[in-house]
Amino acid sequence: MKKVLVLCTGNSCRSIMAEALINQLGKGRYEAVSAGSSPAGYIHPKSLEVLKKHAIDYGNPKSKSWDVFSKEHFDIVITVCDEAANETCPLFLGNSEKIHWSIPDPAKKKGSNIEINEAFNSAYYLLKENIEKHLL
Repeated sequence: MKKVLVLCTGNSCRSIMAEALINQLGKGRYEAVSAGSSPAGYIHPKSLEVLKKHAIDYGNPKSKSWDVFSKEHFDIVITVCDEAANETCPLFLGNSEKIHWSIPDPAKKKGSNIEINEAFNSAYYLLKENIEKHLL
């Protein structure tokens, strides 16, 4: 089983969704955890809503620093920051395969509840598409 670390800045939305998706879609092949370079300290409720809506088991996620995993080896490290928004993606050192997926941060979306929900759904589908295409 390959160990996967999913990184973003806040570890409250994208990396949390990716962790849950990898663990469910790649069950038996992958074991994923997630962390952030500057953890928000909370999980955005919309992330959990989207996962629940799609029947993805997300367990009991916690927003945590990548320091928690600094001494662990991962086969794959995936960053999910949005380069187009000039986000600084965390760089995890070590001998792991490095993958980057540019996923806009739905937590930064302003607008109506419908527009915000669309941003979270869009992030979910982008993550799912990348997981299916590159990992499964």
